[in-house]
Amino acid sequence: MSVRTVLAVAGAALIGGLALAEPAAADPSVQPAAASVYTLSAGRIGSSLAALVGLLGAVNGGLALAHPTGQGHIGTWARRNGAVTALAAGLIAVVVGGSVAATADGGLGTGNGLGGAYVAMLVGLIAVTLGWLARSRRTG
Repeated sequence: MSVRTVLAVAGAALIGGLALAEPAAADPSVQPAAASVYTLSAGRIGSSLAALVGLLGAVNGGLALAHPTGQGHIGTWARRNGAVTALAAGLIAVVVGGSVAATADGGLGTGNGLGGAYVAMLVGLIAVTLGWLARSRRTG
């Protein structure tokens, strides 16, 4: 599968997830009660983990992009595997963040992880971009 196909599928999933997500009802009586700051819901945990995976992918992509001829253990690993790891981790972060955003029952601040899902998708797209640039720089 080419990088262009991966980017096209990730973009379509992001746009489809945001466009098809059902907005919350306007009537306040049907709004879910906001969760406490300390409550860990499944949406919060999923979006936090997706954001962390995306951040690790962005770091790997940055290392692969910054040190293509790296010295030492980290530089050697980043040269060999950093771009592919960044692409995979970024794609995972975008897909998980999009699924949490699509299934969230309320808006921001309701405890469903919607804010974290948006952060996960953004960081995942950054990781995919860095991984793609590092991979095209290495092969090109």
